[in-house]
Order: sequence, then structure tokens, then C-alpha cells
Amino acid sequence: MSDCPAAVPANVNIAAIQTVSGPDVDANLKMAGALIAEAAAQGARLIALPEYFALITPDEMAKVRLREREGEGPIQDFLRAAARRHGVWLIGGTLPLVALAEDKVRNSTLVYDDRGEQVARYDKIHLFGFQRGTERYDESVTIEPGCEVVTFESPVGRTGLSVCYDLRFPELYRAMGAVNLIILPAAFTHTTGRAHWEVLLRARAIENQCYVMAPAQGGEHPGGRVTWGHTMIIDPWGDIVACLERGPGVVTAELDFARMASIRESLPALRHRRLDVPA
Repeated sequence: MSDCPAAVPANVNIAAIQTVSGPDVDANLKMAGALIAEAAAQGARLIALPEYFALITPDEMAKVRLREREGEGPIQDFLRAAARRHGVWLIGGTLPLVALAEDKVRNSTLVYDDRGEQVARYDKIHLFGFQRGTERYDESVTIEPGCEVVTFESPVGRTGLSVCYDLRFPELYRAMGAVNLIILPAAFTHTTGRAHWEVLLRARAIENQCYVMAPAQGGEHPGGRVTWGHTMIIDPWGDIVACLERGPGVVTAELDFARMASIRESLPALRHRRLDVPA
């Protein structure tokens, strides 16, 4: 894979959406639709939703019951229609798709172009597990991991997809090659987010010399779960361009390709790499 990204337009506006989703899918989609419209009205050409934007509930089997087959289902219909209606590229956070195992799902990101056509799919590879005191998570109980590194061509050039816990595995991003934008929908816990969210996002931007957009869940959800929020867009120098700490909303930024090129030219770390990514 070449380290030279494809040519891209001058500058492009992007937007990351933050939600505080609950167990009511229809209510979650209504909120997401309003925020997509807000982002589009601000001139964003590419918009990303957070992980689990359609459903967060203490009932871990709910997503298994609601899982959809790729290409059909109300959540995918919503994403397809929203992209087409607003004429934007839409990254559908994550939604539960059918897995090989009958009692599990794939935690999947779907990408739609401005005509509402699906152009990419990424299934979350790394599954979160955490236990401290009474706080415990084990995604492997209901989620089947993906295995494919995914990049695609978007209005900002080569774009890489990842989800939440993937952030802790830098080899995934090296395997993408040179990208202009990394998108990371997330639902970081308050505990791990407070400790590691910002520093890991900035590290991924710095080491890959690209923009990072991380739409997140941010607030207290029905059922008591608390997510960290702090939806961010970060530039290739590691500077935070935009951030929303808590609550539903939209953050936008303009990708400055001249700035990215200047950083890569003055500090050509991508060209200085000597080691291949291990298999």
C-alpha cells in the first residue's frame, strides 16, 4: 500500500455528532436526524455519528434482537435516506448487523455517499473488556469481532475506519497506510475516557500525520451508564480543532490540506518508517 494519499480537493468541512442514546430506537434516530440536518446546514460534506447511536441499553441482548442484515432494516433505511436528503457523506457510527453466530452481532460502521449508496463497511475488530470494582464490560459476550482493515475514498481522500476500543491498537492505523482522515465512532466509558481518550486520539493524529474525527456518546444514559463524550476533531499536529464535552450536539472543522502537507514535508515521519506492520 502506497504512503502517498490520493489527490483531494482544496479544503473540506466535516462534522462529528455527539449523542446520549437510550433504549428507544425511534427516539434515537429522531435525535440523530436533527443533528445530521444541523451539521449539513453548517456546510459539512462528511458527517459521522457515534458508536451505538441507535441503541444503548442495559439489556445487552437487545442489539441481538434488533440486528439487521446488510442492506435492509430500519436503521440502514434511516442512514441511506439521511445521506440522500442532505446530499452528504454519512458515516453511520455503529449498528448491529447479523453475525455468523446466532446469538451475536457485528458492531458495524456503514458509509453512505451523497446519493445514499453504501460505499464501505467496517466491523469492529477489537472488543472491549474492562473490570474495576462493580464496573464491568465484556463485548465479546454479544459481539463477534471483524478482521478486515478498511479504508475508502471520500471527499477528503483516503479515509480509515475504526471504532472505540480500536483506538488502543496503533498497529491497526499503521496497516491503513497514509490516510487523510481517521474516523473513530466511540462510546468510551467515563472512567477510561477521563484517563486516556484525549491522549490516545492526539497520539493517533500525530503518528499518522492526519486528521482524526471521533464522534462520541457523551452523558448519562437511561439505565445509569455514563459515557465520556468529548467528541473531537484533531489536526495532524495533534492540536484539538473542535470539542464538545457533554450532551447532544455537533462539532465541525475544515480539513486544511495545505497544513497537512506542510507537516508531512517538514517532519516526514511517514517516509522515515523502517519496520513493516507485523502480520
